[in-house]
Amino acid sequence: MVINQTKVRREDGWKYRTSFIERTHGNIFFIKPNDLDDLHSRRMESLGYDQRVFVGHSPINDSGWRYAKLLKTVAYIVTDENEYGDPVVEKWNIRGV
Repeated sequence: MVINQTKVRREDGWKYRTSFIERTHGNIFFIKPNDLDDLHSRRMESLGYDQRVFVGHSPINDSGWRYAKLLKTVAYIVTDENEYGDPVVEKWNIRGV
């Protein structure tokens, strides 16, 4: 997987931040495992979207992330859902930081 981990000092100790670069525009995105415990998150994880990609720099009400499936050089980002509740997905080409 083409991602980068950096060590960040926080008040509660050292944490790792994982990131990748989207190739088309060169933006850096941070990722985190899908650790939410609700029905929708478990469903997304069962479909293979086991990461959360943070896409907003000023999120409102925890809206600044999307479910994602990260492979070696591509990321599949859930951007919406259709009328049947199935994910609508974008494919991003990625590289490490």
